[in-house]
Amino acid sequence: MDNVSVVTLFTLSGLNYTMDQKIVLFSFFLLWYIAILFFNISIIVIIIMDKRLHEPMYIFLCNLCINGLYGTAGFFPKFLWDLLTSHVISYAQCMVQGFVVHSASITDLSILALMAYDRYVAICRPLVYYSVMTKQRVSIFVFFSWFIPLNAMFANSVSLVGMPLCGSHINRLYCVNWMIVQLACSTRKVTAILGYINMIFYFSHGVFIGWSYMYLIKMCLASKDKMGKFMATCVPHLLSMIIFSFALSLDALYMRFGSKTLSQNLMNFISIEFLLFPSFMNPLIYGFKLTKIRNIILSFLPARRRNVECKTFKLVEAPRDLILK
Repeated sequence: MDNVSVVTLFTLSGLNYTMDQKIVLFSFFLLWYIAILFFNISIIVIIIMDKRLHEPMYIFLCNLCINGLYGTAGFFPKFLWDLLTSHVISYAQCMVQGFVVHSASITDLSILALMAYDRYVAICRPLVYYSVMTKQRVSIFVFFSWFIPLNAMFANSVSLVGMPLCGSHINRLYCVNWMIVQLACSTRKVTAILGYINMIFYFSHGVFIGWSYMYLIKMCLASKDKMGKFMATCVPHLLSMIIFSFALSLDALYMRFGSKTLSQNLMNFISIEFLLFPSFMNPLIYGFKLTKIRNIILSFLPARRRNVECKTFKLVEAPRDLILK
């Protein structure tokens, strides 16, 4: 315990680049973040403004996009700032960043689990869908999909506060709770217990999602109508789940068991890919695959408008031609 010190600042690693390289990285990640903001906000606005999309599936999608904005806000602003300035973060900022990144990740799992349940009811029990997925019940589902993850991670983060630390160097581009635990001189039992509870609880979410889609595929193979519904509405959810699960698992496994002999660039990529790709891909997948959203997006394009106007003109003019004849 001789090395215990009061840590007020952490040093982040992985940004050992020249200034020219940092400017290139800053430009790339700034554009990437702007694209994430634009795509997710577009989907959110479309769903909120169009009353035809006020259905459970689209409400869950809206929350998924909101969570994408929430999670990336915990990483990109600080990361972009670090590319141009010093690579340090205060103790309070580190705790907040860890809380945001972790809570956004498990909130994603909660929302994806809700989307899987929604598709199960819609395809396997269509006659009772609207009696099961009522507005009140959907509101409760959405509330708890945020409330439980936020409180679970808040309890986990609070258990780290005041923990004696024997170092201040974080071998990562941003703060996560596991890195704080690694710096601790001794780990509190409550922190370990809360960590295992959260892991088991949200691992069960992943198992449920995997089981639900396997069951849906099995049911849909016996019916062309059900297979059509699955391809139209479940494929985007499945793609989102695969992208998110792969990205998060890769980072989690490397953080605990990965080799430190990998190049710094590869380690950096592994640590941030779950923050880069799901929040970027989700609005694109749903925007192009879900027919209602795709049609609304296409209606804003000039060429699409002209085609719609021409079709409307022809429909209006045809009867007049017939009358003249």
